[in-house]
Amino acid sequence: MEVQVKTGETILAEETSNPRLEKWKDIIYKLSRNKAAVAGGIIILFYLAVAAFAPWLAPYDPYEINLDNRMQSPSIDHWMGTDDKGRDILSRIIYGSRLSMGVGFASVLFGAVFGIVLGLVAGYYGRWVDSIVMRIIDVMLAFPGILLALAIISALGPSLINVTIAVGVFSVPLFARIVRGSTLEVKKLEYIDAIRSLGARDITIIFIHILPNILSPIIVQGSLRLATAILSAAGLSFLGLGAQPPSPEWGTMLSSGRDFLFSAPYMALFPGLAISILVLGFNIFGDGLRDALDPRMK
Repeated sequence: MEVQVKTGETILAEETSNPRLEKWKDIIYKLSRNKAAVAGGIIILFYLAVAAFAPWLAPYDPYEINLDNRMQSPSIDHWMGTDDKGRDILSRIIYGSRLSMGVGFASVLFGAVFGIVLGLVAGYYGRWVDSIVMRIIDVMLAFPGILLALAIISALGPSLINVTIAVGVFSVPLFARIVRGSTLEVKKLEYIDAIRSLGARDITIIFIHILPNILSPIIVQGSLRLATAILSAAGLSFLGLGAQPPSPEWGTMLSSGRDFLFSAPYMALFPGLAISILVLGFNIFGDGLRDALDPRMK
């Protein structure tokens, strides 16, 4: 009787031949080859680091009012100047990264959770379930996103939490339609029929066997949606429907700075740049991620 002894090289070869591991290695390789995606990822990581270490990076208290220093132009002491109440703009932008990115991530997570569940249920069960769910989605899509958000905030009242809910609600239809289409494709595959024939329950099939195989378009949509969510939240705060003063949210800072565009343009310039650069970072990273996750791209 022959005994096969596996050497270290054989074991290593078997471990590295894991299809899922190879897939993620290929995705990371494609992303690293995409210079725009790398630049976008660096921007996002920079903003995340700023938000995480805000108490150590901010040179001043973002809420501290000092009327003796009001409306100071950018200088060594205040790199981005001070606002009409003497507060350091750089410190407020650093702390504002927590609010703006927090709203963006929370609203996209809210929309993704509900959109994924609705899309999975509609795509898997089909028939009248699909018809009811998709008609609800069509009604939501009939309203422009910002108008739907305005209606929700008008009913709930202006606050940062309500902005998160509003932006999340108009993100639901986008996730639902993408997940439904992907579910319709995957549920026709032979391995789903085999699992069903073995007596697996619907909830097991949906969340254990279908959902992991449709994550690619969900991840791409989420990364691109983050940019829109941050921009929408800032716009609503600019209109006075989101974060309220003295909160250092970027949209609120823009709203405060618009009254001083000629006397102190830096009050609106730097918050606007913070929003623009972060949105650009998410957009170009999302485009690169889409190319890396799309099997049709080579």
